[in-house]
Amino acid sequence: MFKKILIANRGEIACRVIKTARRMGIATVAVFSEADRNALHVAAADEAVCIGPAAASESYLIAEKIIDACKQTGAEAVHPGYGFLSERESFPRDLEAAGIVFIGPNPHAIAAMGDKIESKKAAAAANVTTVPGYVGEISNPKDAVRISDEIGYPVMIKASAGGGGKGMRIAHDRSEVEDGFVAAKSEAASSFGDDRVFIEKFIVNPRHIEIQVLGDKHGNVIHLGERECSIQRRNQKVIEEAPSPLLDEETRARMGEQAIALAKAVDYDSAGTVEFVAGQDKSFYFLEMNTRLQVEHPVTELVTGIDLVEQMIRVAAGERLGFSQEQIRLQGWAVESRIYAEDPYRNFLPSIGRLVRYQPPAEGQSDGITVRNDTGVFEGGEISMFYDPMIAKLVTHAPTRQAAIDAQSQALDEFVIDGIAHNIPFLTALMQHERWQSGELSTGFIAEEYPDGFHVREPDDDALIVLVSVAAAIDNLSNERRREISDQMDGPEIRFARERVVRIDDQDTQILVEGASPGQISISWIDEDEVLGERVQLESNWWPGQAIWKGSVGDDDVAVQVRPVLNGYELSYRGTTLIAHVFTRLEAELDAMMPEKVAADMSNFLLCPMPGLLKFVHVAAGDKVQAGDQLAVVEAMKMENMLRAERDATIKSVNFAAGESLAVDEVIIEFE
Repeated sequence: MFKKILIANRGEIACRVIKTARRMGIATVAVFSEADRNALHVAAADEAVCIGPAAASESYLIAEKIIDACKQTGAEAVHPGYGFLSERESFPRDLEAAGIVFIGPNPHAIAAMGDKIESKKAAAAANVTTVPGYVGEISNPKDAVRISDEIGYPVMIKASAGGGGKGMRIAHDRSEVEDGFVAAKSEAASSFGDDRVFIEKFIVNPRHIEIQVLGDKHGNVIHLGERECSIQRRNQKVIEEAPSPLLDEETRARMGEQAIALAKAVDYDSAGTVEFVAGQDKSFYFLEMNTRLQVEHPVTELVTGIDLVEQMIRVAAGERLGFSQEQIRLQGWAVESRIYAEDPYRNFLPSIGRLVRYQPPAEGQSDGITVRNDTGVFEGGEISMFYDPMIAKLVTHAPTRQAAIDAQSQALDEFVIDGIAHNIPFLTALMQHERWQSGELSTGFIAEEYPDGFHVREPDDDALIVLVSVAAAIDNLSNERRREISDQMDGPEIRFARERVVRIDDQDTQILVEGASPGQISISWIDEDEVLGERVQLESNWWPGQAIWKGSVGDDDVAVQVRPVLNGYELSYRGTTLIAHVFTRLEAELDAMMPEKVAADMSNFLLCPMPGLLKFVHVAAGDKVQAGDQLAVVEAMKMENMLRAERDATIKSVNFAAGESLAVDEVIIEFE
């Protein structure tokens, strides 16, 4: 077994590999760019080596720098994580030439499966069911249109060396093929250094299901069941689960058999994933094979009890697999949410900055529920514009799918992030969605259920009861505290009953707060000065300053995020974030008379929606544009974002040139 390994990656996955290596008694070496000098993976490793500037093309993507770091530290093997060099065929060859072991598949398997065009040819040769399409190289938009016409619309344009949703476009007609082809090639070249793309039939209403395979260097290959990754946005996975609510044992076995056949055909000898697109009728077609560890591997680990990183290390060291296919059993259900630094209320634009507060839910096992948080950040750390915007992967495991979803909802409610925008409100709303809970999924789920984007979620009646009650409890405890400080109010009462008005979105709820202690109160609703009979009992140990109000509301255990604002509280619960003010009746009457602030009119400006690099500007002063016309492209976190005109207008001025760096809300273009 190795004594020391190097992780050729950063962030969450580097920390993940370090955890397993430490448990196995293996020393670890981290590599880092100048932007990552204070990153969590650097602190977690036993040693760390700086490998260059912030840009990945000058640091994490330079194989020679990784090899030099191995020689400098005496690392015997390299785990590539995912992304960066993990699927580059030349990397394990370079390592082998330097006498260093690659913790991953052999170069032949990477060459055969890492290239999506070649992998489809190999899959067809192994009698694996494939999606109709054109697997040759396509050189120009004209050929792309001709090929798409022959396949039939809609089609999927995909980067041959791609992954993570980058370099991928869906086209429904000729014009979308032309635009998508150019964009996919550009994005592929930027992200992977390889601009080749291919085109295949896009299966309508499909599901994305993948099989985890594991092979050793002695010819043994098994599969560890499936993961469903159908909840995607812009072809980027958002939520994953294992097993899939679609599959039965027979379909699972057939998919597993095909995945193993493909893996054996290329002598696969590590952890890898065979991805399928599945129809609602349980038909399935080979999509691609990822010759690396997947982002969503934790859900497989939780339902099988097998540490995939450990198995990769053992296989790389020459050990045989310690179990057979017959010994693999799927236990319970696991759900994973990808937490990103992006603003769901602004079309999921990337967000960067400092994590002023980062308080994930407690990890561990209790009452049959497991909570796991794989992360690479820490409170006070910075989310950089140079890399993927993932903050963490929150995973829950329970005996049933519904229990795993409920546990995920609770854990998301307890996940506190301040200082940057993040997608937790969106993830929490998804957990409450009836269609998600029913398991009626497709890769078009988000586009279909949120056609106009994600907006502030209105609380349902049950959530509103919780929010009103918690707001009243917080206000009551805050007032009790004031009574005990500097004689600001009369002393604490043994038994109290106070009428209050909770104002949320200009809607007033009159209540009666009663109790004998600040931590145990009851709330009754008042209608036309009459106290209604039913009471809601609340109990909590919350104290002012804590970010999470945890306690019971009626029969339910709840967690509500609390942030103080002027004269009130910002509360977040089950995907809903709102401002609650708690008044006496007189205060409510006076507050209603206060004038409202009117926001400034910014309709004549094109504002930069995120920090990033202005890659292209398509207009100049004096140009006339129509709604929908392309104005500029801003690149951030390895993704190109097209900015379009929202209305017909004339360009008054262009304030920045291509190649300049922009801050959020900087004025790129002014309209007349």
